[in-house]
Amino acid sequence: MDIRHLQYFLEVARQRSFTKAAQSLFITQPTISKTIKGLEDELGVVLLDRIGKKVELTDAGRVIETQAQDIVKAFQNLSSELGDLMNLRKGHIRIGLPPMVGSSFFPMVIGEFHKEYPEVTLQLFEDGAKKVEVDVASGALDIGVVVLPTGSDVFDSFSFVKEKLNLLVHPEHPLAGRPRVALSELAEDAFILFQENFALHDRIIEECVRAGFQPRVVYESSQWDLISEMVAAKLGIALLPETICRDMDPRRVKVIPLTDPVIPWHLAMIWRKDRYLSFAAREWISFTQSMLRKSSRESGE
Repeated sequence: MDIRHLQYFLEVARQRSFTKAAQSLFITQPTISKTIKGLEDELGVVLLDRIGKKVELTDAGRVIETQAQDIVKAFQNLSSELGDLMNLRKGHIRIGLPPMVGSSFFPMVIGEFHKEYPEVTLQLFEDGAKKVEVDVASGALDIGVVVLPTGSDVFDSFSFVKEKLNLLVHPEHPLAGRPRVALSELAEDAFILFQENFALHDRIIEECVRAGFQPRVVYESSQWDLISEMVAAKLGIALLPETICRDMDPRRVKVIPLTDPVIPWHLAMIWRKDRYLSFAAREWISFTQSMLRKSSRESGE
């Protein structure tokens, strides 16, 4: 058994599929199947229950999964520390970004970081903030961007955006001419929300319930531009952050400040407190923190 065998097993366990694990690891399926079979033979237990194209962990598999995660994590920490001792300015960083955050705030940051550190590769994973937080906590991601609040006992972080949500309605909506709207006034409207793995999905529903009603959700999407287009098509109303609302065409979508309550949209970059951060990851955090703060000052925020 070597560390590679454990890495293969963990990827199959995570994907619940030999095919997907092989694709993720850029190896052939027979190679990963042979490796797992050899691991089972060496340990004398069945680790995976093969059900058609899917696989599930056996009781023994779950035990091995827990131990293997600790072993692989320790090995990765060892490799990272040795790399730093050798003063390597190379590295690989896995970063989780919610879709609208990535497109709005990070293209320029990524471009400038690549100029400064051309040998550092960035692997970007687009997903909702809730999923990003889970993946940073599990070690599947090195760094992620989430919507605050988050677990301060688990993560270190820095905040870089403090905005609020605005209301989006069609120009012919009865509220379109109002200078501001209270959340309770939307009780009879159809809502278009982000999907459940986005922090704003739960946040908006919770605020509606506090305002005295259960929102009637008619559509859910992972893309802010699709949400705004559905509002323009008179399919419902939506709540989106100020940054996104600045790009709306007022002839197609009316943006109105939401009050009573104001729903905050605060973003932060997070990483685990108890996990060793490579040179590359530490430089990314320092670099982005500096650039985002500079950008915030220049925009007058």
